[in-house]
Amino acid sequence: MPKKPEYVWKKPLPSNGLGGIAANKDVVVIGLRDTLDKKDVFRCYQASDGELLWQVDYEAQGRLDYGNSPRATPLIHNDVVYLQGAFGNLKCVELETGTEFWSINLLDEFGAKAMTWGNCWSPILVDGKLIVQPGGKRASIVALDPDEGTVIWETKGNPAAYSSPIVATFSKVKQIIAYDKSTLGGWDVKTGKRLWTLKPPESGDFNVPTPIQIGQRLFVTTENNGSRLYEFDKDGKIKPKPVAKFEDLSPDTHTPVVVNGKIFGAGDSMFCLSAKDLKKIYAEDNEPYGQYASIIASKKRALVTTLDGQMVLFRTDIDKYQVTGKFSLAENGEPLEIHSHPAIVGTDLYIRVGKSLRKMSLAGKK
Repeated sequence: MPKKPEYVWKKPLPSNGLGGIAANKDVVVIGLRDTLDKKDVFRCYQASDGELLWQVDYEAQGRLDYGNSPRATPLIHNDVVYLQGAFGNLKCVELETGTEFWSINLLDEFGAKAMTWGNCWSPILVDGKLIVQPGGKRASIVALDPDEGTVIWETKGNPAAYSSPIVATFSKVKQIIAYDKSTLGGWDVKTGKRLWTLKPPESGDFNVPTPIQIGQRLFVTTENNGSRLYEFDKDGKIKPKPVAKFEDLSPDTHTPVVVNGKIFGAGDSMFCLSAKDLKKIYAEDNEPYGQYASIIASKKRALVTTLDGQMVLFRTDIDKYQVTGKFSLAENGEPLEIHSHPAIVGTDLYIRVGKSLRKMSLAGKK
């Protein structure tokens, strides 16, 4: 990691934004808003030099807390990319050109109500199915044909939450695990049948952090119920009593990471917990992590981007907090509030900083 930001290129954007960045070795895709804040805008840039390859925009008016930009991270799959806006619009477009293959509005199509903070969850692909969470009474969770946008199955249920779904296998039962507004659940991948429901002891969670599979256990963390570790029975259903708890790690929106048998998560401190029993290994209080940070981790290091634009690199292969690099993304004293999750490809990092998209070389300029 260089001692200060080493940018390969910077590109201006018409707005700030909250959604994560999607990238591969060839392209970078990002969601934002137009200058009048009336349209969703998705842009695709060439990874090598930042050339704008295409733009998709459409009317999407409304008013949300924290602005109206797309929250979901675009999903790149082979030669297409799925783009989801905060007001329920979902499009499948060609990755090379931005040509639209299909488009629906999940709220209109499935009778769901608009969410206070917009559609934040990111869709996932599982066994030839695009899994989405409209949150309608007749269609709380839905599997779409990824090529046509048509319904494969839909399942009745509750309004959606803000956390992204995952796919996991417990006791040989492959399932989609996701939150709705007030509960955690598992759904059969083939049929959409709900397999189990877990309601936490304390109500009022917004259910934003994404669950994490750790071996044959499930790690979850929320602001009112803290961090918990659950096991599953022989039928692949969750056991309601957690095998371990750690209340001090209770983020509103941040999703921790798991590496080397350890959980790293930001609360008022950077916590390092044992993934086996959630016992605290350390809590670092001398960094500006606060209640939100994005973390990208490997077996040796974790790269953290804080809300106020600090980037910190620390070791994950030892049981103490040791920083190996640090710098600020702010320029000329500008105030920053970075919610957008960066993307990393090799040693190249793509990050949204205010109204700009930047490519950074973590190995130095190229």
